[in-house]
Amino acid sequence: MVTLENSVIARLESYGEHFEILVDPDLASDFKRGEEIPLEDILAVEEIFKDAKKGDKASEEAMNKAFESTDPLKAAAIIIKKGQVQLTAQQRKEMQEEKKKKIIAKITREAINPQTKLPHPARRIEKAMDEARVHIDPFKSVDEQINTVLKAIRIKIPIRFEHVNVAIRIPGDYAGKVYTVISEFGKTRKEEWQKDGSWIAVVEVPGGLQESFDRKLNELTGGQVETKVI
Repeated sequence: MVTLENSVIARLESYGEHFEILVDPDLASDFKRGEEIPLEDILAVEEIFKDAKKGDKASEEAMNKAFESTDPLKAAAIIIKKGQVQLTAQQRKEMQEEKKKKIIAKITREAINPQTKLPHPARRIEKAMDEARVHIDPFKSVDEQINTVLKAIRIKIPIRFEHVNVAIRIPGDYAGKVYTVISEFGKTRKEEWQKDGSWIAVVEVPGGLQESFDRKLNELTGGQVETKVI
């Protein structure tokens, strides 16, 4: 249990009522991101407040209306998950950097330069984000922010999300190896065994992974693979 001196406020507005709890900032942030942490370890006190600084407790009537319970642990879980948790400056910076890396990884994986049909290096994407002064929200998901980021960096670099269909043909002896790794790159849209024992397929992969996909196929088959973008 965190001490009162080291706790921060997590708050939630619900059904016209205001609720606050005192929490460990690190554990509350981890809990909010989905980690399983006992509420008793997160809370400084097992109380739900209307105003934590004044020590004014929330009424049972207000708690029943908002949480259908007067159990402080049940209410605290909802407040942390759905409400706002105060962050230290260092916490916010670390969370933003973590989310930024995930956004860059997704763009590198799925986007290409439409002029060259090749993916942008991660460093180029990061530089474009910095130059465009992209704001990263530590609490929003990657998918919620990706379109905003793309719109911002398009003024710095040519970029678009694109998936390509790659037709592949390999000797049957390598089919098992290739089949197990396809899911790491994309989705098999069509597949068929040929009379000569070879396996052909059409695989949809993100544009940014096309080169990596080709390299992996050549590695697994010792170069005995035919590929063609269709």
